[in-house]
Amino acid sequence: MIKLVSDTIDKNDIKRLVNWLSQDEIPILTKNRVTLEFENKWSNKIGISNTCYVNSGSSAILLALAAVKQSGRLRNNKVIAPTLSWATDVSSPMLLGMEVELCDCNLTDLSIDINHFKKIVREQRPSVLILVSVLGLVPNMKEIVDICKENDIFILEDVCESMGSKYQDQYLGTFGDVSVFSLFYGHHLSTIEGGLICTDNEEISDLMYSMRSHGWGRDWSKEKQEEYKNKYGISDFDFLYSFFYPGFNLRATDLQAYIGLSQIDKLDSFANKRQENFQYYHKNINNTLLNLDNPLTNFVSNFAYPVVSKNRNEIVKNLVSSGIETRPLIAGSMANKPFWKGRSDNMPNSELIDKFGFYVPNNQDLKAEDMEKICKIINKE
Repeated sequence: MIKLVSDTIDKNDIKRLVNWLSQDEIPILTKNRVTLEFENKWSNKIGISNTCYVNSGSSAILLALAAVKQSGRLRNNKVIAPTLSWATDVSSPMLLGMEVELCDCNLTDLSIDINHFKKIVREQRPSVLILVSVLGLVPNMKEIVDICKENDIFILEDVCESMGSKYQDQYLGTFGDVSVFSLFYGHHLSTIEGGLICTDNEEISDLMYSMRSHGWGRDWSKEKQEEYKNKYGISDFDFLYSFFYPGFNLRATDLQAYIGLSQIDKLDSFANKRQENFQYYHKNINNTLLNLDNPLTNFVSNFAYPVVSKNRNEIVKNLVSSGIETRPLIAGSMANKPFWKGRSDNMPNSELIDKFGFYVPNNQDLKAEDMEKICKIINKE
């Protein structure tokens, strides 16, 4: 069986975890000091000021949006989300009472279609763009960021499928105001479950740390804690159980964070392997309607390789019968899902993806003969 995903947690990680758990003094397993160590290590890895570790990539999207909304930074409640994305890119702002407008994708990097994006910006004047980097592919970050700056649009980068990808030598996840990553099984790195929120904005990071844990201030700096004690006349005794913002409980655990510490060390080698596999597919798959733009200035830490073919059903049948896992391209178009259907006008590129798109395996354990077999099946039809 050639699997879509391969676990990044190996026996050495498990042995290391067992040794940590076997100390004479059992470590605190819920969120504590190791979480902070993990957050700092990730911040240093990608060159960002603040990282907030939560229990999933979907929770990361929800918390990031909730914190931004709480900050008062937004001109209105209007959000642009891509049709080619994950459900929680659309449902999270909906659950927070925000107005969502879907944007069609393009057929070169599968990110937002720039012309459709510009049209929505002119007509709706939104405050937020949820920018998804699909399957590790790299959007035209300069053009998108410039448009958002000109129109005072807050960028939330969803990099859940693109950890390690770079635009002109800069990591995706460092271009927007806030970014989110996933650490789910089978992603580039894993802490079993988990998500990361990253930002250089101190106000938003303080809000995230608070709203992640019920709305209290325990995760703030000592200076911030003293400021709020004085502001509200709260004693040291009462501070631990004072709640400053409406919050959630979206914490991950120190046990997961301990796994994450060694995972970060693997990112470069895993990303390089995914890039090599991507280049092989890009060169050898010709039965596709996509024209994937792959300029040499970009580094594609490809999550899985996307294909769009009018022979999809036959190709999928042959892949499955040959022991090769495959699936729809992400999940197809969000515009066609029951919770949304009928709210948007026709989006031709997303419709094409929804009807004819699928993806094939790319991971750090994929062998050359596996990719050769996959390419032959796709090109045969």
